[in-house]
Amino acid sequence: MFLARQGVDLPLSRVALDASGAPLAFAFVAPRPVSTRWRLATMGALPAARGTGAAPALLDDVIARAAAAGMRAVELEVFAQNERARRLYEGRGFRKQHDLFGFVAEPGTIAPSTGGTLHAIDMPHLLGWLEAAEHRIPDLPLQVTAATIRHGIDYHGWQTADSQIVFSLPDETIMVHSFIAPREADARALIQALAAVYPERRLRVPQLQREDLGGAALRALGADPLPLHQQLMLRPL
Repeated sequence: MFLARQGVDLPLSRVALDASGAPLAFAFVAPRPVSTRWRLATMGALPAARGTGAAPALLDDVIARAAAAGMRAVELEVFAQNERARRLYEGRGFRKQHDLFGFVAEPGTIAPSTGGTLHAIDMPHLLGWLEAAEHRIPDLPLQVTAATIRHGIDYHGWQTADSQIVFSLPDETIMVHSFIAPREADARALIQALAAVYPERRLRVPQLQREDLGGAALRALGADPLPLHQQLMLRPL
């Protein structure tokens, strides 16, 4: 499930081994065919790998293979507060494209809408909308697109003409999995409709939310940003 939700293509991914053949570090790659990019989906290293150069070598390998494959760029997300990783990526030519924030709002924080509820859409229409959105809106994190959302279980989707929110309802929470709302009025309508229908639930948005696609509306409505946030970074080839 982790590999599916990260869009990982194992044949494109690599593992660095030590002299005995034991793993030291790994780099998982996810293709982004719409934007002609590869995404560094996940990169990790054992403590024993520190100072060996294994992680930088894997990163250089991903960049070189992406260029050889005709990709236009390599992208990744990194926590802005992870200075060690961020400096490694910046040293290889990655630059921030967007901040990606997460939010939480306790019950009663967001004023509910009074204009009625929105109608649910089924999964085929939800995914079709996301596929179209990826073509018209650049730099969407993979986890909010159809490639990831199609693997969800018990997901719900609401739409306006130009915006969509995808969420699930675990425990006492509204967990937002994808929120793409270019117009602030639509963003407010979707969030306030959730507050009206589920007034007793806490709202949670992971650190994948662009400010210009709904994040600013969440702030304005009173949602609190999470302490850590990510950056979407791009390395042109």
